[in-house]
Amino acid sequence: MTSGSPPPIVELKGVDKRYGDGPLILDNISFTAERGDFITLIGPSGCGKSTVLKLISGLNPITGGTIVVDGLEPSKAVEKLAFVFQEPTLLPWLTVSRNVEVPLQLHGMPAAERAEIAKRSLSLVRLADRADYYPRQLSGGQKMRVSIARALGGSPRILLLDEPFGALDEMTRDHLNEELLAIRQQSAWTAFFVTHSVAEAVFLSNRILVLSANPGRLHSEVRVDFPYPRTAETRESPAFQKLVADVSKILRSVENLHP
Repeated sequence: MTSGSPPPIVELKGVDKRYGDGPLILDNISFTAERGDFITLIGPSGCGKSTVLKLISGLNPITGGTIVVDGLEPSKAVEKLAFVFQEPTLLPWLTVSRNVEVPLQLHGMPAAERAEIAKRSLSLVRLADRADYYPRQLSGGQKMRVSIARALGGSPRILLLDEPFGALDEMTRDHLNEELLAIRQQSAWTAFFVTHSVAEAVFLSNRILVLSANPGRLHSEVRVDFPYPRTAETRESPAFQKLVADVSKILRSVENLHP
C-alpha cells in the first residue's frame, strides 16, 4: 500500500484455525484484498477454502492471528458483507420476491422499502418477471440467481461466494459466471469466491489464491490480467487456455504434496 492509498478492505495476518482440540485446519494464512478485487480460492478438498470465508464473515472465530474487515473485527462487520452458500436455501413457502426480502425483514426494514429493494435486486439478476413465482417453479440456475439477489439486497461491500455454481451443469455455470461479472460492474463489491474449477477461477478473478492442505496454507498466488468485462470469447482465447493449464499444473503439484 502506497502513501495516501486506501487501506485494504480485508487483511489476514498469521491466521490459524482449529476446532477445539482437533488438528490445525489453517496455518499462518496472510493476505490482503484491495477494494474491487475478485479473489478466488482453490486447492485440494479439506484445505480450508470455505473456512477462510467463514472466518472473514465472522461465522467462525479465528484461533490465532488477526483479521480486519473494512477496519473492523469480522464480528462487527457483518452488515458490510453477504454470504452466498453452495445451496440457494430458499424458503419454499415464500415467493421469489419475499425470499429476497427475508434478511431485510429480519433487520426491521419497512415493507415498502423491502419490496423496492427486492424489485431492484431481482432486476439486477434478470429475474424481475419471476418475482411472484415460488422456488419450485425455478430452475437450479434461477434459484442461485435469487440467492445472489438476496445477498445483494443489503448493498454489501464484500460478497463471499462458497461454490455457488458447483451443482450446475457446465453451460449454466458458464452463463452465470458471465452474469455475475455483469452484476459486479453495476454494483461494485469485493468478492471472495471458492471453487474446484480452475477455468471458473481464471474467468472470474483478478487474483487466484492456491491453498495446500493438512493443514491449509497459502501455497501461491496467480494474477489474472485479462481485462473486464470477460465474455465467452475470453474462454476461447489461447492466453486464457494457457493460464488455465498453468494454474492446473500448480494445483496438481499442490495435490501431490505430502502432508
